[in-house]
Amino acid sequence: MIIFKLIRRLIAALVLVAIAIPLYAVGITWQAAHNTITRKADVIVVLGAAQLNGRPGEVLEARLQEAKRIYDLGLAPRIITVGAGAPGDRTTEAASGKFWLSTHGVNSKNISALEVGRDTWVSTENYVKLMKLKNLKDVIIVTDPFHCRRAMTMANDLGVVATCSPAKTGPNALEKSGKRYLIREAGAYLAYVSLGRHGIHISDHLG
Repeated sequence: MIIFKLIRRLIAALVLVAIAIPLYAVGITWQAAHNTITRKADVIVVLGAAQLNGRPGEVLEARLQEAKRIYDLGLAPRIITVGAGAPGDRTTEAASGKFWLSTHGVNSKNISALEVGRDTWVSTENYVKLMKLKNLKDVIIVTDPFHCRRAMTMANDLGVVATCSPAKTGPNALEKSGKRYLIREAGAYLAYVSLGRHGIHISDHLG
């Protein structure tokens, strides 16, 4: 009887952990999206999203608008746009982002286009390398609200100080993002923090 009681308690504990950990991931992802703290930094990084022949798609344009807004507020003196092109593309996410910013009032000398990365980890790894080469330590990441927590965590893990300024408009703005996006990003965050480097490909596949 004692053994059966111990087994039941163990099963109950495992069930509790299995419920609590995903709820924690959802909570921390939601919190990062809703309670952003954006402070002055060395650089703004715009994570890539789809572009069409040099024209940013709705998601990328919303991120670029947010980057310009905080740049105009003087929160950072330079911007890095990040993102490679899809097979067959004539240009890249980073290049289209730089062009958009330079034609909307940002001096092109203050924009670097880093034309690599089709997922969050590769993009982060490369812009952090560039930051370290330029002796930059603080970054404001511009991305979708529910993507903020995972993007900041990866940047922090690579040795820079990251905050997030999420896009306020576009199809992934908070008022338009559904529970599905939240749960997907929470799952991607959980895969990354629990499995480390082994979870990177899983997390990017999820999110």
